[in-house]
Amino acid sequence: MRILIVATDLLMIDDLLSFSAQLVGRVEVAPTVMLVVEHTSPNLEVLQTQIHANGFFGRAQVKICNGKVGEQILKELDETHYDLVILEERTPLHRLARLWHKSPIGPVVELTRCPVLIVRGKIREIDQILLCDSGGETSPLLSRLTAQLADLLAGEEQITILHVMSQISAGPGVAGKQLRAEAQELIAECTPEGMLLAQDVQALAHPTVHPQPKVRHGLVLDEILNEARSGDYDLVVIGAHRSNGWQRFLLDNLAQKIIAQIDRPVLVVK
Repeated sequence: MRILIVATDLLMIDDLLSFSAQLVGRVEVAPTVMLVVEHTSPNLEVLQTQIHANGFFGRAQVKICNGKVGEQILKELDETHYDLVILEERTPLHRLARLWHKSPIGPVVELTRCPVLIVRGKIREIDQILLCDSGGETSPLLSRLTAQLADLLAGEEQITILHVMSQISAGPGVAGKQLRAEAQELIAECTPEGMLLAQDVQALAHPTVHPQPKVRHGLVLDEILNEARSGDYDLVVIGAHRSNGWQRFLLDNLAQKIIAQIDRPVLVVK
């Protein structure tokens, strides 16, 4: 697996490397660490010393690029194949400010074909993971996660599989009771949502992985953000859907809102 780690702020590079080390230490191919700057020209030798001081990055290739962040990242991805991009970004402290925050990495998340991990907020060991799955007969997010990034998981993480049931999007014939029930109740009664949750748990079944299904009821964006905060997760995983037409626009718009407003590391799986 080839990993590209992108730094845009020298003050955050230690946090970026600390978080990335948890993943880089599990792959054989040395990562590429790229610093993108728009106006200044950092000393490459000093930067290399800082990066190589971390044992996980002793073999890392270091690059410095001048220019706009999004353009330089996309140029690198066009020239070299990577399986995962890890980058950092400061997030406005207040939730209202995040609504108007225009991220320079937005085009990267939208246009790249590989998963993108955005590092922000408090940096901790990855123990608690929130996986926000929209459900579906083939459980697309889970299948993509396990196919693309299974080697990056230590195998001891606690993974919460979140389904949000919204009255707005509920299909015909869904009883009101189901829109208030907890995950285990839905699974026990073999409701359509319960069967999807049971399927997700089965997909992640492993002796050292501990998946827990959870259901929240309400607006999808609000419930995902609320669960991420209340559960104090170390990493949130969302999917970027590949549907066409108006459906693709709506789903991608939801993903972009999650990315803009969430206050902790988020992995976008494609």
